Amino acid sequence: MTSHRLPPLGAVRAFDAVARHASFKLAADEIGVTPTAISHQIRVLEEALNQRLFIRSARAVTLTAAGETLLHASTQIFATLREAVDKLYADQQPQTLTLSTTSNFLTNWLVPRLPSLQHTYPQMALRLHSGTTLVDVQGSMADCAIRYGTQVDDRLDTTRLYRDKFVLVASPQLQLQSVDDLHNVTLFHVENRRIPSPEPTWQQWKETFGPEDLQVEAGIHFDDETHAIQAAIAGQGVLLASELLIQRALDQGLLQIALPSSLPGADYTFVTSMEKAQREDVQQFKQWLLQAFHGQGA
Repeated sequence: MTSHRLPPLGAVRAFDAVARHASFKLAADEIGVTPTAISHQIRVLEEALNQRLFIRSARAVTLTAAGETLLHASTQIFATLREAVDKLYADQQPQTLTLSTTSNFLTNWLVPRLPSLQHTYPQMALRLHSGTTLVDVQGSMADCAIRYGTQVDDRLDTTRLYRDKFVLVASPQLQLQSVDDLHNVTLFHVENRRIPSPEPTWQQWKETFGPEDLQVEAGIHFDDETHAIQAAIAGQGVLLASELLIQRALDQGLLQIALPSSLPGADYTFVTSMEKAQREDVQQFKQWLLQAFHGQGA
């Protein structure tokens, strides 16, 4: 079969626009030329193919059978071309690393340390997603996650970052000296702590460390640990808090571990898919996390 010379791409582009809009004027508007220029391109194309492509009337522009055949091809050609161009532009953009974690971890631990991350890896493009629902890091929603729990998913690349514990914290101005001083302060409760089990509650503290007559039902209840931490910093009461989440407040002297005992917590882990674990930005972020946690005695 003889291979014929292909028509000019500009003429095919003009044809594709006219066919889609069924209008020479709208095609001209799309491409940014005059209707006369579009008519010229169509005439060049029809002469090159020796085929009439449109039937023109006062009311409409319709395709001939040959035009229908060419439109089918031009639709595929320009779709493929647009996809290739989009990919070329995308390849020039830095890859974005999407991290999923809890709002409490994000607010109290990660955000204060972001300047360190940006200094270490200034080219890293990071997107932060917070929520309590586990995000599938094998899909497109997130590339990696920092999770809190006691179980490991063998299908994922998992790295333990920190073994948490819950400590009794208060503002230094409250000057707690012993468990008996808990009778004279407001107890802060954080609700809906599903991990660890059993929950680090005042009831568990009372049973483990006392005092035996502590009224554990009294106090103020929060549904967000960050809000409870801020209230404790303000000196409004005492809190059983994640040692990790209050570390910065401890370092700044805003809170202190009022009594030396603690209740067990769970593990903070970095997880990603086996495939994404090979990405350079994922490896860099994990390495930075390990160094950051090691620096605080993880």
